Amino acid sequence: MEVYFLSNRLRNIKQSYKTTENKALKERLFTENKNIFKRVNEIYKIAVLLNKNKEKINFSNLLFEITKRTLNENKFESNLFFL
Repeated sequence: MEVYFLSNRLRNIKQSYKTTENKALKERLFTENKNIFKRVNEIYKIAVLLNKNKEKINFSNLLFEITKRTLNENKFESNLFFL
């Protein structure tokens, strides 16, 4: 559930960043994006460790897949200023 929440928040941040001209808000959004992206990476690393078990369907595989998709979808932390 945390990954879904964070994923949704990252999408909202991206949209807000595109539409605002306020520099202070952009800085806050950038910082929040960085922190959320860091948390998703932490969860991803946990998922990788849990995924060592090679069962086809289990919680760790699901967590791994969700975090991987979130990270891929939101690889704009470094590209945030080029939107």
